[in-house]
Amino acid sequence: MNFGPAVVALGVALVASVFGGALSGLYIGGATMGKELAAMMGSFYGPLAGFLGVVVGLAVSLLLF
Repeated sequence: MNFGPAVVALGVALVASVFGGALSGLYIGGATMGKELAAMMGSFYGPLAGFLGVVVGLAVSLLLF
């Protein structure tokens, strides 16, 4: 079994979820909380959904294929 593509997918997912969380936090809560705090909270909580979604997807694909 080759785990190289899975490791690359996890790395890309982590980076993309951090940047996506920061941008969405900045967009959604920038005016209310301040831009720095909103971006920091978004980059902290963004990987909870994005990274874990990729982990679950890889686990399911490992079980099915």
